[in-house]
Amino acid sequence: MAKLPKKTKKQKELAKIILEELYEHYPNPVCELNHRNPFELLIATILSAQCTDVRVNKVTPALFEAYPTPETMAEAPLEELEELVRTTGFYRNKAKSLKEASTTIVEEFDGEVPDTMKDLLKLRGAARKTANVVLGNAFNKNVGVVVDTHVKRLSNRFGLTKEKKNTNKIEKDLMALFPQEHWTNLSHLMIHHGRNACKARLSEPPDHPICIKYGKKCECWKMRGQTKNE
Repeated sequence: MAKLPKKTKKQKELAKIILEELYEHYPNPVCELNHRNPFELLIATILSAQCTDVRVNKVTPALFEAYPTPETMAEAPLEELEELVRTTGFYRNKAKSLKEASTTIVEEFDGEVPDTMKDLLKLRGAARKTANVVLGNAFNKNVGVVVDTHVKRLSNRFGLTKEKKNTNKIEKDLMALFPQEHWTNLSHLMIHHGRNACKARLSEPPDHPICIKYGKKCECWKMRGQTKNE
């Protein structure tokens, strides 16, 4: 990543308070993709693109029973992979990614999922977001912040970034605001809160205390009749 943007003391203090409250409400932030090792997490994360974690978790048991290692998945018939991952959407492209990523792991990394950003990005289907998930949750390496739809939405509603769509810039803002040792957990915390309270579409303002206190850029504040200066 390029140089991080500078943040004021006030901005970092707000981030610290929000982080503490997220931990208070969601004390056990964990990755919701079921996995037993780095390879399973990599595959599950590739499948999670444009798909829910719940759906991926329904698909992976049969997939890993049939092809439990990079070696076996690299040799898997493409048609069989397609059939196993069909319900995750974009299944043809995902099946190719699983097979080619597994082949690269076998041929270039001795059958072991690499543990650096540079090497993970060599795998088909593994962009920076995927690499962050694997590094943070399989190897306990806080290299970046996973910015999914929930994290992007909450970052805007909490006023932690002015970027609406550019996930790379949102990630840099979050990395600059929060201590590195919390980067992996930060994503989980925001995802938990996004699913629990701060949903994409609001028919009424959430009664969650975090939303009430910190959702200053969210429409929920307008629904409550609050102003940005309150």
